[in-house]
This record gives sequence, C-alpha cells and structure tokens, in this order.
Amino acid sequence: MARRHWVMAAAGLTAAALAASFLWQPKPPRRPEPAATPLGWRAQVELLGGDGVAGDAVGPGPRSRFSDPWGVALDAGGTLYVADAGDNNRILRRWLDGDFRLLAGGREGFADGLGGAAAFNTPSGIALDRHGNLYVADTGNHAIRKVTPRGEVTTLAGGGVPGFADGNGRDARFNGPMGVAVDDAGRVYVADTWNDRIRAIEPDGRVWTLAGDDHPGWADGQGDQARFDTPTDLKLAADGTLWVADMNNDALRTLTPAGAVTTRIGGPWSARALRGPMTLALTHDGVAYVGERGTGRVLQVSPAGHVVAVAGDTQRFARAAGVALAPDGSLLLADADAYRIHHLRPLPPGAEEGGAVVGPSIDNPLPRNEGRWPLAPQRGWHEVVGTLGEVRGTFSGESRHHLHSGFDVRGDVGQTVLAIAAAKVGSPAATWNLGGQAEGLSLDMLDYIHMKVGRDPANRPLDPARFQLVYDEAGQLERVRVRRGTRFNPGDALGSINNQAHVHLAVGPSGYERNAVRLGFANYADHFVPRIDDIALLDADGQRLREHRDGRLMVPRDGGGLQLVVEAWDQVDGNLPRRRLGLYALGYQILDAAGRPLPGYEQPCMNIEFNRMPPQREAVKLAYAEDSGITVHGSRRTRFRYVLTNTVRDGRLAAGMLDLSGLQVGDYAISIVARDYSGNEAAAGTMSLRIVVVGQGTDGE
Repeated sequence: MARRHWVMAAAGLTAAALAASFLWQPKPPRRPEPAATPLGWRAQVELLGGDGVAGDAVGPGPRSRFSDPWGVALDAGGTLYVADAGDNNRILRRWLDGDFRLLAGGREGFADGLGGAAAFNTPSGIALDRHGNLYVADTGNHAIRKVTPRGEVTTLAGGGVPGFADGNGRDARFNGPMGVAVDDAGRVYVADTWNDRIRAIEPDGRVWTLAGDDHPGWADGQGDQARFDTPTDLKLAADGTLWVADMNNDALRTLTPAGAVTTRIGGPWSARALRGPMTLALTHDGVAYVGERGTGRVLQVSPAGHVVAVAGDTQRFARAAGVALAPDGSLLLADADAYRIHHLRPLPPGAEEGGAVVGPSIDNPLPRNEGRWPLAPQRGWHEVVGTLGEVRGTFSGESRHHLHSGFDVRGDVGQTVLAIAAAKVGSPAATWNLGGQAEGLSLDMLDYIHMKVGRDPANRPLDPARFQLVYDEAGQLERVRVRRGTRFNPGDALGSINNQAHVHLAVGPSGYERNAVRLGFANYADHFVPRIDDIALLDADGQRLREHRDGRLMVPRDGGGLQLVVEAWDQVDGNLPRRRLGLYALGYQILDAAGRPLPGYEQPCMNIEFNRMPPQREAVKLAYAEDSGITVHGSRRTRFRYVLTNTVRDGRLAAGMLDLSGLQVGDYAISIVARDYSGNEAAAGTMSLRIVVVGQGTDGE
C-alpha cells in the first residue's frame, strides 16, 4: 500500500512538473540590442563585381559583366541578389565564394518558368521575404514577379500591359513599376512609378491602391488625397511604416499602414536637401541611406533629418541605382551606368579613403552609330558647332560657367532629331527641362539635347506609345515621359530642334562624358591645323608679365608661381570661317637655349586633354583663364584661353603653377603643344624667355 501511494505521489509530482513547464517556461536569453547606427561615417569603396564594361559574363566578381545592374538584396546567409536589366534581363546571385551565377531569366520577354526558361523586361527593384523568395518589379512588363530560391518564376500581379487598375493577379494593371517591398505577413508593396501611386498586393493576389492620385504632384494626406511624382523605391521600417523615394519631388515620404502620407525630408520647394532620391535602405533605428540620381552620391539621412554623404561626393557614382544594408551596417551598391557592384564599408578611425575604381571604363564600347548623324541625311554631312570641353557661359553674363559636355551638330529650328543607334532607356527620368533651351532625352549612353522631346514643332506627339505627354489641370503640357525599358532603333524620330538651332550629343553618364568625335560620323573630316594666337605667363596676382628685352620675355626667377596661358582654336572641314572650335589636348615643354628639353620635360606635360569630362563644376575655371568664352554661343568671336599649368584630363582636376625658381639665370623657351582630336598639331608655338633675378641687372648677372 505504501509503495502504491509513493508511485502515485511521484506520478502526481511529474504531472505537476510537466504542467508547470508549459505554464512557466523559462524565458530564453535576451538577444542583445543592436548597436546604434553610427552617424556621419565615410565609406571605403570596394569592388564586388564588374569591370566597367557592359556585358553578360558570370563568374568571379572582377570577371563578371552587367548590362544595367539595378536592384540589390542580401539574405540572412550572405547571398547577394542583383536585378540586371538592359540587354540581359536576368536575376543573378552572388554566393559567399564571390562568384555570380544566374538564378532566372536571361532574355527579354514575359514568360514564367524555371531558371533560364523565364523572361523579364527591365527588372528593377527587388525584395526578399522571410522564406527566401524574391519579388521583382519587372518594369518593362508592368508586372510584379516572384522568384523562388530554386529559380522558379511566377507572375504575382500585372499582365504585361501598362495601365492602372486594381483587381486580382494578372487582371491588375501597373505602369512601369520600379520599387518593391514585402512584409512578414506576405503583403507586397509596389512603387507604381508612372502611375505615381503606391500599391499593395495581398497574399491572396488582390491588388489595391494604398496612396496616390492619377496625376504627378506633391501633397501629403490620406490615400488618394496624397500625391507622388515618380516614386522609384520603397522600404519597410521596423514599425511597419513604409518609406518611399519620391524621386522627382526630391523627397523621402512615409506611409502608415492606413495610407497616411507624410513628407519626412525634402520636397520640390525645399532647400533641396535631396536631389533625385532614387533608391533607399533603412536601418533598425530609423537611419536612411539614399542613392541620388542628380549627384551620384550615397547619402545618410539621420532620424533628425541631417544629411551627409557616405560616398560619391569626391568621385561620383555614374547612377546609384540600388542600395542594400548588410548585417554589419555596411552597404551594397549597384552602380547601373558603371556596370559595377560595390561594397561600401565604414573607414576605420584615422584611415584615409583609398582610390576606388568607380564609373564606367574608358574601354566600354561606344554606341554603334555606323556613321549616322542625328539629323537627315543621317549619312550625309552636317556642320559641327561645338566639341567636348569647350568653355560655355550663361545669358546672365558669366562667360566661364561650365564645360561643354558633348558634340554639337547645327540644324534648322523645327528639324526632326533622329536616333543614331539602337538604345534602351535606362533612366527613370529620361527627359528634362520641358520648354527650356536644354530640353533633352537620355537613351542609354547617349543624351540628345536642345529639342522638343517627342514632339513636332507644333507640340504634337510624334509617337504616343513611347512619348507620354502629361498635361496639368488647366490643359497645359507639363512634361513628357518616356518609360524606363523603352527601346528605340536607328532613325527613329526623337523630337524637333528648338530655338538653339543645333543638336547636342553627349556620350556617357554625367561626370563621365566621352568625346563624341570617337563615334565616327559619315563624311566628317578635320584637316585644319589648330592656331595659337597668344602665349602668356601670369604672375601670382593673375597679371601678365610684359617686360621684354631682345625679343625675350623677362621672367624673375624668384617671382613666385606662374600660370602658363595659351589662346588657341580649331576648325573642321566645311565649317563656316567664323566657327571656332576648342582643342582636344594641350601641353608644354621647357627647353634650354639650344632647344633641348630640360630634365623632367623630355616629354610634353599634357595637362589638358578632353578625353573625359571632370564632374566638378569648378573645372571650367581651371581649364580656362579669364576673358575666355562668350556669353551666348555664336554671338561673338569665341576665345579659348587655356591654363596649361592646371590639370584637366582623364576626369581628374588639379590646380598647378609653373615653378622656375630652380633654373639658372639664362635663356630658355617654352614650347607649346596644341592638338585637335584628329591629330593635327599647331605650329609656331614657342615663347622665348630670359630668366632674371629680381633686383639684378637685366641680364641677370
């Protein structure tokens, strides 16, 4: 009996213990709170993939090539996903071994399927759910696609046709969606870019509109009372708030789950703290990272609204299209127009930024224009009225405002502008400055400027399928839109020349423009030898040295640093005699009295070479001295007065002086080299000098 009571008691205690274990489970050890995001850090830029040349290779990072790398996402295991648009139209992933591999796609089209059997059209933003599925804003297909970890592609919503409609799955309509995000419950949010709305897709496939109206604008408010202007990306914050990169409003906006819209920072009438925010990432504690379209920078925006550049301010990115946050707080960046993927790590305290390789390679192939000009006849001849690197002024009297970034072809006002090469629109804002003298259109590597984009001289649309004319509430033309992913063929009409009476062609993204003469235009020739009109030495106060003796300029040996200024100009075959053009490269050598180069000057110092544009605005005042340029092109004789002691070449910029203090008293010469792009070189470019000592006799003895 006693034994039975003992067994029963033991059983009771065991049952009680088991019950207690369910009711009073011990708390798991608390995870440490994540560290606060450091503010104001600077990035060391490292290369993860791409060599700056467009292509479709996969494999080790440095040997991989991309066509238009845009959205990036990082999973918990460290695998990086990339949406590569352009001609590739694929989704890639980068394993921990550093190799890029194809996950899905690889051809332009609209098809579900496994791996390479699927097709995309200009995939842009991407996002991962907690199960490892990838969601893709398939911009050119106006659809949202889902990709499983094994590469199975299905269409979540949208039917391949642009429009606006709520509904279920493929019955819904989007218009060039570019951004996508997903929450833990499986709801997908979409930046419906050219509908200027934020949409939501429920787990059951139902699509509805969270906020935004049927017209671009800027207004906070609830649901359709709010307005956006070309939203391109969105991210979910830890509290469920949705953040939106509202690109053309220069703003970051937030939405509550109920659809209430608030502007966090920026706005079209603000002090422009942001310039074209195109992509963003969010930290756990409310810090935002923003890739800017307008400046090529990656910015950090604190919860208090302070904005600092993490990278891209000293050497801009070509197009910071996608940014993702790594667990350690570093950033992954897709630089679309440079065909590169970068890792942005915080610099250690006291360390200096290294010379990162950014931007497109100078070896990236140029568009295949096959001799075509942007005007009819495309294989005829047209007068050239401007070349890369020339000084340009403004209508307000500033003669050295900026460097000319392209190649100008004269045409009649109203003449139709034609595409010179096949191209696909990559920019989310491919047109600009409606009605202004610099109105233009960006097609892949080429910008066509000084035209009525998509319109004839009477402002009638040339091709409504590709050029969307947007009117305001009063019926006035407000803008012309061209969707990312739109294709053009050689000879397609792009617009009509405005009152500037020429077409400006720029090759390459802003800050990385290349000389368009390299395209090769039918019947273009340059046998004209450049002319040097003047050679001058300026003292530290910018005053010209003028004292001569026996035909030689008297130069004080210890008179401080000098600037060497050369006035020169060029022409090309067939141009009007009054049409002066800038030179391609200039340099100098210092020779002794016998005409032999001094040590260090065995080869000319070719400090000025307009092979690639420097991105800095101040470059124009380093390349050109005062009294250069004209206020309005064509109104007076152009003067190109180059400062050869400064460096403007290879995209680099540096101020310099000519230091003659180390020379012995005596006679010398400065020999000038001045070349055009065709290799013609100016003659008679020599200045005779006599180095003297201040306070001594004129012979310096």
